[in-house]
Amino acid sequence: MAKKKKSQADLIPVEAIAGKILLLRGQKVMLDRDLAGLYGVETRVLNQAVKRNIKRFPEDFMFELSREEINSISQFVICSDLKYAKRVAVFTEQGIAMLSGILNSDRAIEVNR
Repeated sequence: MAKKKKSQADLIPVEAIAGKILLLRGQKVMLDRDLAGLYGVETRVLNQAVKRNIKRFPEDFMFELSREEINSISQFVICSDLKYAKRVAVFTEQGIAMLSGILNSDRAIEVNR
């Protein structure tokens, strides 16, 4: 099978990713919904995959935000629904790498390679 060549449209600008990195609890993290968008899956699907593979995500890979933390970052993150989300998970660099191995999307498979 021939490999599909990457076009410029397939690449995500570094600035777009860098703008989604937050500093919480002394760690650089990304929100579950932002990662879902980058991996091309719904947030619900990402969180279900994590739940099924929870042993792969110790606290230094992923943690859930407290209501206080959600409220504080929702002031800076442009999305009114974040404030009302029941649960918000964030992932460290190691957690993001682990996600690419458990998600079943073309982009996740490509990132894992």
